[in-house]
This record gives sequence, C-alpha cells and structure tokens, in this order.
Amino acid sequence: MKRTKPVVDLALAKEHGLNAYEYKRILKILGRTPTYTELGIFSVMWSEHCSYKNSIKLLKTLPRSGGRLLVGAGEENAGAVDIGDGLAVVFKIESHNHPSAIEPYQGAATGVGGILRDIFTMGARPIASLNSLRFGLLSKGRTRYLLDGVVRGIGGYGNCFGVPTVGGEIYFEDSYSGNPLVNAMAAGVVKTDKMASATAKGDGCKVLVVGSATGRDGIHGATFASEELTEESESRRPAVQIGDPFTEKSLLEATLEIIDENLIVGIQDMGAAGITCSSAEMSAHGNSGMELQLDKVPVREEGMTPYEIMLSESQERMLVVAKKGKVKRIQEIFRKWDLHSAVIGKVTDEKLLVVKKGRKTFAEIPPEVLALGGGTPVYTREKQKPNEVTELNRSEPRVPEPDDYNQALLTLLSSPNICSKRWVYEQYDYQVRTNTVIGPGGDAAVLRIRKTNKAIALSTDCNGLYCHINPYVGAQMAVAEAARNVVCTGAEPVAITNCLNFGNPYDPEVYWYFSECVKGMGKACRAFNTPVTGGNVSFYNESAESAVYPTPTIGMLGLIDDVCLITDSYFRDKGDHIFLIGELSSQVGGSEYLKVIHNKISGPLPNFDIKFEKRLQKFVLEAIRHSLVKSAHDISEGGLAVALAECCIGRPENPIGCDIDFIDRRRQDKLLFSEAPSRVIVSCSEENIEEMERLAHKSKIPLQLIGTVGGKRMQINDRISIPVTKLQKEYESGLPRLMK
Repeated sequence: MKRTKPVVDLALAKEHGLNAYEYKRILKILGRTPTYTELGIFSVMWSEHCSYKNSIKLLKTLPRSGGRLLVGAGEENAGAVDIGDGLAVVFKIESHNHPSAIEPYQGAATGVGGILRDIFTMGARPIASLNSLRFGLLSKGRTRYLLDGVVRGIGGYGNCFGVPTVGGEIYFEDSYSGNPLVNAMAAGVVKTDKMASATAKGDGCKVLVVGSATGRDGIHGATFASEELTEESESRRPAVQIGDPFTEKSLLEATLEIIDENLIVGIQDMGAAGITCSSAEMSAHGNSGMELQLDKVPVREEGMTPYEIMLSESQERMLVVAKKGKVKRIQEIFRKWDLHSAVIGKVTDEKLLVVKKGRKTFAEIPPEVLALGGGTPVYTREKQKPNEVTELNRSEPRVPEPDDYNQALLTLLSSPNICSKRWVYEQYDYQVRTNTVIGPGGDAAVLRIRKTNKAIALSTDCNGLYCHINPYVGAQMAVAEAARNVVCTGAEPVAITNCLNFGNPYDPEVYWYFSECVKGMGKACRAFNTPVTGGNVSFYNESAESAVYPTPTIGMLGLIDDVCLITDSYFRDKGDHIFLIGELSSQVGGSEYLKVIHNKISGPLPNFDIKFEKRLQKFVLEAIRHSLVKSAHDISEGGLAVALAECCIGRPENPIGCDIDFIDRRRQDKLLFSEAPSRVIVSCSEENIEEMERLAHKSKIPLQLIGTVGGKRMQINDRISIPVTKLQKEYESGLPRLMK
C-alpha cells in the first residue's frame, strides 16, 4: 500500500496546538515523520478536551468507585448507577462553552444533542435533561443576546427530541462576560443486562458509521475547545456544529433497537474529534486495532480529504462494531429509520488504527497512544495561591444596616441570581413523557421511574463566587448543596457527575484553583458516599479581561424508594408550623446581600462543617421518610428571608403567607440574609411537632420553631411585612424586566 508523503514539521505541529515535546514524542511513537492526517489525529486526541493531559492526575484522586456504581468514571460513555429492580440510571454532564460563546443557539443545541447521545449509546432511554449556565451581567447587550440564544438552543433541541428539560441553574457574574458557561446534563434508564459498551474487539468484526452523513462542520472542534477565546474566535463559526434533533430522535430509536436485539459488540457516539475519537477509544478499550476505509463513509460535501473526514464533528453519528453475521439486520433497522449505515472497516487483532482512502494509507497509529489513560501526555502544572484570595478572606466588610428591610428583600428577590427563572424554563417542555413530578423551580427535579414505585431526583449546583473566595471549601459546599437539594425532595444522594470549568491551566493561579476545588470535591464526595461517575473538564474559559470564576459544577443523582414520600419546597396549609433545621447565622461573606445591596464582593465564607452537614441531611431524610414533613426547602442564595419568601410563593397559583418570630440579639440584616450552609426550612402539621423535636434531639440536630403558615403577608419579626402578591410580582418580574 502507498503511504502519503509526510509534509509535517514542528511549525505545522504548533499550528495544530502541539508543543515541541509532544511533536518529538509523536516522532518516537511512529518512528517517522507523521502524515498530515496523522498530525490532525494526534492534535485532537492530545488536545486538552480529549486527553485531559493537565487534569487527569488530579481527577484520579477523586472517589471513582463504590456505592451503587455499576460503571466507573471514564470506563464508558457515561456513568451508571444501580437503582434496584434490575434497572440502572445512566447520567453525565459536559460543557459546550466555547461553541456557545461563538454561536449560542447551535452551541447550546449541539451540547444537548451530544450529552443525550452519551446516554443512549449506553442503551439507556433518556428521561431528563438539565443545564447549568453562567453569563455576564445582564446590563450588557451581548449577555442578553447570548442568554436568549442559549436558552432557545436548549429548548429547540430538547423539545424537538422529546426529552423533558427539568432543572438547572443560572448565575450572572461579570467574570463570565467574555466566556459564558453552558453545561448540559442528561439522565436515562436502562435494564442492567442491556447496557452497551464502547468497545471494539473480535478480529474481522465489521465497523459501521450510522446516522447522519459527514460534513465539514465542527472540524477541529476539540482543539477549538482547548484554547482561549480571542477576537479571532468570532471568525471561526465553522468550528461550531449544526444539530438536527429530529434525526437524533430516529438515531435514538434505531440505536436502542440494535442494542435490544443484541446485534453489536460495541457502540460510541462521535462527539469531539468525530471518527478519530470513537475509533481510537473503542480500539484501545477492546485492546484491538481497526482498519478504516474512508471511501465508504457517507459524506455530504464533495472532495472531503481523509483529514477532514477523520476530524469532522458532524452531529448525530455513531460508530458501531457489529457482531459477526449481524450487519444485514443492523442495516435493515437503520434503513427503517431513514438513516445511513455504511460498513467502513473492520476490527483487527493488530493493535493499529489504520486509515485508508483508495489504495493509499493515510494513518497508522497504535490506538492506545491516542486514548485517555493510555499513552496520551500527562502533565503536572505549576500552582500558586493568588494574592486576591488572601485579600478576600481577611475579614468580613463592615456595612450599614438597611434603612428599609422590606425594600432590601424585594431588591434581592428581583436580582438576577435569585429571581425566578420562569422566563427561561417556560421555553422548555419539562412535562414531555409525563414522568416529571417536580420540575424547574424546585430544590431538585424529580422523575418517577415507570413500572416501579421509585423516583430519582436530579440537581445541578455550584456557586462560582464561593469557589473564587475559597475553592477548597467552595467545592465542598457545591457538593453539599447538591446533596441537600435532592434530600429536600426525599431522595438519598447516591452519586455525582461533574463539569469542571476553569481558565488556562498554564496559569499557576488558575491551576491552584483547580487543584483546591478537586481536593474539596473529593473530600465531600467521600463524606456523602457519592462517587464521581465521570464528567468533563473544560479549561481555557477566559477572555482578554480575565478567567471565569472557578466553577466545578456538580450534577447530583438521588434515589427515592417510594414515590409517596416525594416532598415539595413550598408551604401548603394554613396553620402548619415552620421549623429552621440548623443554626441561625450572622455570617454574610460571599453573599448576594453583600454584593447586591452593598456592592461588595468579599469573604470569608460562612463556617462549614461537613460532618454536621451529613448528620443534618440524614435527619431531614429521616423526617421525610417518617411522613413528618409537608415541605422542605434548602437555604442558599439570599439567606433565610429569601428562602422563606420562596416557600410562600413557590406555588404560584396559590401563594400563602407566614408569620415568623424568633429572638436573637445579633444584627437582623445579617441573620436574615446570611447564606450559611447546612440549613433547611421545613413545615409540618401541629400533630407532628413533638415527634419532629424528639427525632432532632436523638439526631443532635438544632431545631427551632420559628413561625406558622397562613395569611396574605410574609411577616418576619418587626422588620419585614410584605404581601405575598408583592413578593411574587418582584420575584417573577426580575428576569423579564432585565431581558428587556
């Protein structure tokens, strides 16, 4: 066979994002100069996006096994957790930050499409989609443009595909102005004996590309996601793929059908790096090789080169390894769904990825040197604690007490990080498939599992400002809040997925933030016995002005064994009693109160005791399981006063007031607006008060009766008295008003 002449040198390698050391290593691996196609393959597979070369050492320190985990982190397309009854939940979160910054609609849409494919390539039918979003200040026109495009993209893809978008979070901070964060999460359900694997083995087994045809969109998307955004990025719109949710819906059904009929050895989504990534990773996973004939790949553009075909990130495609004798049946199924299915190669026992077109060979590379955990480069970067962190944690700033507590609360309720996100989630179909029990707006989303008495709770959480002030504690608090949110719905936290969003890892201060966040996350996950099932690291999230706040987004999965125990966050009945579980606090470091009312960003963060947090969550869960609790709501942004207001107006069609009265001689503004963790507001009927107090005493958890439900106003001591209709108006109108 003829091999194409090498035309590659170090300068060209650097243009592809490779450094001198990596280029030298490629020469040693191959024993020769790489071809242009081989250079492209190495450049995407050794990019940060695919290889995790600057993060994998630290990621391996996280708890990646135990509990209900069926599939460990990095072993397959997504993590899988046993929920009993022969079923597993498959879930994962990933970023699509850079594409969304350039083309918000398609960037967000293809982010949703990609994460859904990761779920159904495992054989799981997707039942839920969530998102975690970060933008700059809404006073800027570009921020409003990005938010509008991203929300429409998420809704446009998810609604057409037919998966409910049931939850998420949005923060607005100046640090995200140049580089928004768009993290997409999905979950699906599969029978444990029907899970598919992303593997290639069996000498002679045929390899098929199925789904859409291959075009030039998305070429070098993985490399694009592994560099900083610049002014030139705007001209690189071709790196953003175009999604087709209707094709993906057909691909879902065809994929589940071939898995159910046991026709395949393995299957993998063609996400970042397209055919290159799926062929290399499946071969490495199966300890095999693969020979590809690119003439056979269905393309939608004339004259596509091997380099372009291998690196294209066109959407809605899979690589399938068929069992021997099953190709015909696989192709019948894909033909039925009006999708391409072309045999483009075969599995070999020789551990080489061989790429051909016509009679020429364009690449011959051992797949293990391309796959994460194999021979990809691994680095430990320099780290340095930023001086700013020391300054932020010196002391809590002195601020005056507000003249008008009512106005302070209303201002907070209408502020971007606290106000209702109804303007966003009403663009999503969150009831499709009719499994949604608690949708957007609650502490966590809850979905019933059909043909069982079980439900799952899902939440995404992270306060980037907290992690900016104290990354080690901030990351622990992110895990704790995600767990607390699912506990408040009646679910036991069982596992997490994560999306780690940071700036340039070559910046020692950024890498210090990353290292501290991973350390804190690991400590919290061990404490809650919630192993990390996998996820995504997204570096280079920065603009010319600054890096984004360190944002280790946590996607938490909780399990509810009895759907009758599902608990809402809002007050229900007049006369019910209101308890504060946990302590009153006057620590306001890192709070929205300091930022919104006093225009100050400062720490230190409120005290956090992870052992106490775990005991508190266990108590809340036990109270719910004993049917003592009518509602449960976690205290977070805005503190106690905002949480109480949300309990009053959480049911928009029937808001209800409350009368709160507690004695504490500390400053009332700090008590009402402190965001100290490890606190939950619950309501219960009078007949259950004694049992609640007995259980709290037994659990050694502070429990304070602070008021009753009822009336048309929210009254807190002698400082706040506001009609619930006014609370609701300010809370609901905040985001629409800012978007105008």
